[in-house]
Amino acid sequence: MIVDLNITEYIRSLMKEEKNDLNKIEAEARVNHVPIVKPETKELLRTLVLLKKPMKILEVGAAVGFSSLYMNRYQPEGGTIITIERNEKRIKKAKENIKNQGKEDQITLLEGDAIEILKELDGKYDLIFVDAAKGQYIHFLEDVLRLLAPDGVLVSDNVLQDGDVAKSRYAIERRDRTIHKRMRDYLYTIKNHPLLETTILPVGDGVAISIKTGDNE
Repeated sequence: MIVDLNITEYIRSLMKEEKNDLNKIEAEARVNHVPIVKPETKELLRTLVLLKKPMKILEVGAAVGFSSLYMNRYQPEGGTIITIERNEKRIKKAKENIKNQGKEDQITLLEGDAIEILKELDGKYDLIFVDAAKGQYIHFLEDVLRLLAPDGVLVSDNVLQDGDVAKSRYAIERRDRTIHKRMRDYLYTIKNHPLLETTILPVGDGVAISIKTGDNE
């Protein structure tokens, strides 16, 4: 927890209840400890989608499809999402959820390693949401920037690693030091990249929001 628990609970108490058919998917995922977005991160995503009005969204890390379905709910009419997942069990559940919601025409699930799939994609995306293996964010970045449209929004979730990213590497368990270093490299890069304006928010487990201010072509 990177934000005081009392503050988090207070913020959550202010959230308006959304009574819709995604509630069951969200509740089931949380009970089963599926790594979906935290409630306050979900609210932030909704706000960003409503502000940006992205017609094309790319998501790296589908899990069970909840965040794709949630973002699509707030996209303009005709908006589409491509989402990527490699975990076979989660792929099966995501497909089921997308089908049950009647969103197969709006949401396309690509199966496999995101690093390889991103290299094969083309076109431009108005918003890219990265919520996958934290140690891979730095390896996604080159293709993510290539695919992000000028003035597009890059949202990177879980970037503060329960606060560990702010600690010295010597305070981190040896087995976690590679992920720790890669995330610090990622945050330094997106904060200092000439094509990005980035802010890092202590929301959920940390969210970085980057705006692409130029074109890398």
